[in-house]
Amino acid sequence: MKRTYYTLLPVLMLLVQVLFSNTSYAQSDRVYDQNANGWYMYFGDHRFTDKWGIHTEAQLRRNHIIKDPQQLLLRTGINYDLTPAAMFTLGYGYIETHPYGDYPAADKFPEQRIYQQLQVKGSLGRLGLNHRYRLEQRWVKQPGAEDYTFLNRARYMVKALLPLAGNTLEVKEPFLAVYDEVFVGFGKHVKHNIFDQNRAYIALGYKLSNTTSFELGYLNQFIQKANGVVFESNHTLQVSIFHNLNFAAQE
Repeated sequence: MKRTYYTLLPVLMLLVQVLFSNTSYAQSDRVYDQNANGWYMYFGDHRFTDKWGIHTEAQLRRNHIIKDPQQLLLRTGINYDLTPAAMFTLGYGYIETHPYGDYPAADKFPEQRIYQQLQVKGSLGRLGLNHRYRLEQRWVKQPGAEDYTFLNRARYMVKALLPLAGNTLEVKEPFLAVYDEVFVGFGKHVKHNIFDQNRAYIALGYKLSNTTSFELGYLNQFIQKANGVVFESNHTLQVSIFHNLNFAAQE
């Protein structure tokens, strides 16, 4: 039953994505923008007790691969292990977005964000799976605005890791990583972009140690902008370091 659930849920989310994107494509005045970006990222989940830990994250996102600024994202949170396979996180993020692309914002602008997140681990044979469910409460101050606009967004991601050297992933072994994540906006301030964006990713990874792994991959970020007219297809180089420490084990 669990395996059926894990298999069907991504399919259902993909159908939701297609439904919203088809509605948007019906607009006759839509325009498209393509960009080449680079995202350079650090992720850490550090455990302090058997149940509690902290999430740390920093992302430097650049336009034209590395030349120009696109976005700075800093995120942290408190982790709580509900079970060995399920972790809940309550956290905060700060995001600063810069103008980029053919249809840029008028100026850079900040965003304050609170999020709630559930991650559930599973497997299908050799394939390791991670399902991430996230709710975000976002306060965005658009260029020239005096006040922040409040927005709600829901996100679902499924990520799969496939060991390339054996049936299990061991230290100093490579792996293949793929994920898809769909974003859906809701609430009174979301007018034209209920379907917010989709991210599809494929990468080669390497497990450097029991605490650290590295991924180098390609991300296609497909965005419907807030006006419902501009669509972005961002071709993105993604470089990621994952560093997870267990201080509880050292006590």
